[in-house]
Amino acid sequence: MKLTQGRHLRLIMTAVACFYHAPVSAFSSRALHINPNSECRRRRGNIGRFDEAPQTIKRAYSTKRFSSILPIESIHSISSVISDVSTSFPINLDITRDEAEALAGPFFGLSLFPYLAFLYLLDVPENDTPKGVTVGFATCLLFVFLTIPAAIGAQVMYGVSLADSDWLHGSAESLLTVTNLVTVVSFRQALAGKDEQLKMVESGNSIAAMPLSATSYDPMVKLVTGLTALAGLTALVPIVLGPEVHTPYLGGFLDFPKDLITFGNPEPDNALTVGCWIIHISSLVEFLVAMGFAWKWADVVGNEKWKGLTWGLIPLHTSGITACTYHLFYNQIPILVPLQAFLTCVGNITAAFAAYRIAISNGWKVPEFLSSYIEASSMEGEHLLPPNSKADESASLIGFEDLGEALSEDNDYTFLIKLFLGCAGASYLLKYGELLFDFPFDANISLGFAFIAVPSILNALKW
Repeated sequence: MKLTQGRHLRLIMTAVACFYHAPVSAFSSRALHINPNSECRRRRGNIGRFDEAPQTIKRAYSTKRFSSILPIESIHSISSVISDVSTSFPINLDITRDEAEALAGPFFGLSLFPYLAFLYLLDVPENDTPKGVTVGFATCLLFVFLTIPAAIGAQVMYGVSLADSDWLHGSAESLLTVTNLVTVVSFRQALAGKDEQLKMVESGNSIAAMPLSATSYDPMVKLVTGLTALAGLTALVPIVLGPEVHTPYLGGFLDFPKDLITFGNPEPDNALTVGCWIIHISSLVEFLVAMGFAWKWADVVGNEKWKGLTWGLIPLHTSGITACTYHLFYNQIPILVPLQAFLTCVGNITAAFAAYRIAISNGWKVPEFLSSYIEASSMEGEHLLPPNSKADESASLIGFEDLGEALSEDNDYTFLIKLFLGCAGASYLLKYGELLFDFPFDANISLGFAFIAVPSILNALKW
């Protein structure tokens, strides 16, 4: 069916605004508005269009008696504080899908430029950054640009956002997992190489060579190419086989049979599969591990400015938490889409600034035509990152970022297997555990903000 010029432009803009970030994402979001306490009932119409009709989400029975099993009073307390604060300002947070997309688009677009600056500054020769780490962070650009056709496909084939088409969604988000996976493995191998060199020096032997992934882009580029091709093949399945909009990712082979889920609330059609949840949660965990490795790298190379990179990545991790919270509430809180876009833009800026500080500390010189501006802005921006801290300060709190240290004796394969099993367990708990409560179906904006704020604050306190 032929699209008018205006509708074609709107389709492209909608697809761009439908990226979903997880940690380290340069752009991402999901912009499907479902009215609070309701589901969208879609009717296939013209290409790129869908109609919404409120339909109350029916519960099999009340689940308040389960609240004693997994109490969330503390979350509700924070939620009430956020609610009180939000009512003090004349800001309407209960926005529609279209309004969310309009707000998110500029932030996602602007976030590209600081991310490119981050990649450039991270990889300047003076930093001696492990090459595989650079490849890992750069792979995020693949996620960004290859997600565009997936988002357009979801709109054209089903008339929904990418977040609501589980198969396409899972295929696209798997590229973000590849980004974080390559970053973590490369950092891990580089740290192991540095440790081995230190042992050789202490024993009086000749210094061993660093791992190939630390000195050459080639190994990780090949790995990224293979994994990206695999993700692309899975994304072609909907085109070839033509499954329905809510066909589970990879057939939902990890999900429990629906007949066995006789407890709690009925699950909405747009709920993530276990496989899709594993992709999201593993991205968050891998990103935390990478932040921990950056902190340790500062100690290994004797440059405290690398710890600033850990701080600079915090907004990006919060962006990923925001995306997962969006799914936790079954994509019912549209305001989280522009919030995620804003955090992504801020995170890319702070990451670029952290990389700039690292480069300057290692002797990199700012080009003359930028030197006057950079010097002025850097003086104003130094407060964005905390003062240098000692290596043992990070031991105050224990979190997922410490997995790299805890599993340092494992080889890469057993490390990744243990990481996968832990993320899989968390995914099962999250997917089926939330059915025991009513709050995921109520689309409470303040509660959604609380679910984002609590882990983000704990993450900041850790460092």
